[in-house]
Amino acid sequence: MSDETPVEAAVLRTFTGLPNTALTILCFLIAVGHIYVAFDPIISEFQRNAYHFAGFAFLAAVLYPLVKGQTRSKPILVFDLTLGMLVAVSAIYLPFAEQGIYDRGVKFSALDWLAAGICILGATELTRRLTGWVIPSLIIIALTYVGWWGSLIGGVFSFPGLNWESIAFRSIFGDDAMFGTIARISSTFVFLFIIFGAFLLRSGAGDFVINIARAIAGRLVGGPGIVAVIASGLTGTISGSAVANTASTGVITIPLMKKAGFPPKFAGGVEAASSTGGQLMPPIMGAGAFVMASFTQISYETIVAVAALPALLYFLSVTFFVRIEARRLGLQPMENDGETIGSAFRKGGASFIIPIAGLIGMLVSGFTPAYAAVFGILAVIASSWLTQNPMGPRAVFEALVMGTKGMIMTAVLLCAVGLVVNVIATAGIGNTFSLMIADWANGNLLVAIVMVAIASLVLGMGLPVTAAYIVLATLSAPALAGMIADRFVIEALAAGTLGDAANAVLMFGVPDPSVLAGPLTAEEASTIIKALPLEVAAPLRDLVVPQDVAVAALLSAHMIIFWLSQDSNVTPPVALAAFTAAAIAKAPAMATGFASWKLAKGLYIVPLLMAYTPFLSGDWGVMLVIFVFGVFGIYGLAGALQGCLEQPINVPTRLILLIAGAACIWPTTLLVHLTGAAVVIGILVWNIRTMPRAMTA
Repeated sequence: MSDETPVEAAVLRTFTGLPNTALTILCFLIAVGHIYVAFDPIISEFQRNAYHFAGFAFLAAVLYPLVKGQTRSKPILVFDLTLGMLVAVSAIYLPFAEQGIYDRGVKFSALDWLAAGICILGATELTRRLTGWVIPSLIIIALTYVGWWGSLIGGVFSFPGLNWESIAFRSIFGDDAMFGTIARISSTFVFLFIIFGAFLLRSGAGDFVINIARAIAGRLVGGPGIVAVIASGLTGTISGSAVANTASTGVITIPLMKKAGFPPKFAGGVEAASSTGGQLMPPIMGAGAFVMASFTQISYETIVAVAALPALLYFLSVTFFVRIEARRLGLQPMENDGETIGSAFRKGGASFIIPIAGLIGMLVSGFTPAYAAVFGILAVIASSWLTQNPMGPRAVFEALVMGTKGMIMTAVLLCAVGLVVNVIATAGIGNTFSLMIADWANGNLLVAIVMVAIASLVLGMGLPVTAAYIVLATLSAPALAGMIADRFVIEALAAGTLGDAANAVLMFGVPDPSVLAGPLTAEEASTIIKALPLEVAAPLRDLVVPQDVAVAALLSAHMIIFWLSQDSNVTPPVALAAFTAAAIAKAPAMATGFASWKLAKGLYIVPLLMAYTPFLSGDWGVMLVIFVFGVFGIYGLAGALQGCLEQPINVPTRLILLIAGAACIWPTTLLVHLTGAAVVIGILVWNIRTMPRAMTA
């Protein structure tokens, strides 16, 4: 679940002998401490979050040198050790200083100032080492905005300013600050699930994923590519990081695809697009699911349940591209390597299936994610003894150490991002930015989504996807949620069912109330609602939109942003996962990036379904209907883009298929959806029937 890239891993400082043993033991103790506190909260939440940052800040300072590449410089090592100790001691000190600060009327002593300053500066510097300059720059801009230059600018972003003592206090002790809500998510759910993933990997579950994927899809046309899709989807439940997913499964799947005849850039693109979907795959979904649950106050179980069909639709979209490309190139199935589903399960199935099934069962039964993760870890250990790779004490120790090392970047990042989120909450920038999005989009939901997509791509150039989601959700989720909820208001206005109280509120925002006298079309109602000022639109939604619809709109907004925040993995000029895959495939980086971007079209299509349909409503009957038509629609679009189904198709047929595919997913009537699906099926049947016999394998 770490966002660490292979490039960053290469600059880690390594130790041998006693220093290495000491660091290894520290990693083990950090993991054990977090697991123990999850069961027995012997310290306060603020203490846990501060100690969490202290441990990982020390590890980050020691393992990531001040200057990249200077891993052997003794002066730099001494500086890094000193910095790590100062930050760790300061973070441990601050919870003990809290009561004294309150007793003095929220006044800092000299020691308090020193500790707070070291923590903030340390978080900024360590984040620079781990992720580059973007987040440190955001932290500096944010803190100086509320303390200095916010009062110098005019307009909606003008801020009167706070004194530096208030800024320091809010940055440390605020609900959204360094040791606040996001740090709580990091110190509980995220770290425990990263440890769970480390145990799965150490138990051999990663090998099982590859083996089962080869057994299921290896002998199909385009099988090696489909193996990559299945393996990456299942591995995503373990790692939650697109780059780590690409690096781990890609070394196996990319050579397989190249051997089967896929071009290197396409093979790399398939792996990158599939691995990106790993962060969308329940039940873990990376750190984003936990952050989303905290932001929306919607239960984690609800989020992962409704996320299942969209994730499956995404992986099917990549599979369609793989199958179609294999047919277009005339590739044949792989030869049987002797792997069967039964043999794959016998080798390592128990250590994957039993813990994952138990985890899902506990979440559905109402246990907290933290408890479920801890019991999942115990289940991995127990079930590994049913496989060829039983986990003894040494393996358990190694998994705990592996989990801690894999958490370093995420822990420091999430705590540091709290400094930015705290300023956004303090200054009200989130509401202001949401108003600006609504104003710029002029009530048009599609325009707003495009704006969020562009912003996510820009942020993704320097931020890991989890941080990009946090920042974007804080800024734009309220605007998107309001626009999605307005669909219900528009329908009620057109049907004349607003109610007396809502009609009275509506009158304040309509310059000419006479337009409301007669029957309104959906288009007329839409025009009226989109033109309402926020001070009218917001209370109108509260009166008209049922609670379950409002919750679905909020969840849809966050899920759209979460999905779009993944695009920097596959979209040039960033495409971190694609560039990792290109290195494995020995293909041009930018060409692989464009291939992955083309294959990951579901990353943009599915959010539109979330925005314009009740795809996340929780009504499984409705959701399944949307899913089925989405399958036909995306298959039709993939065939039209690739110019092939089971065999190549001509330009007129591609145009018809493009229209039919769009009709399946466009928010319109059931008749249009049925017509579109019928056309896609008809073209596919005709395409198969006219195939030469040699191609029917």
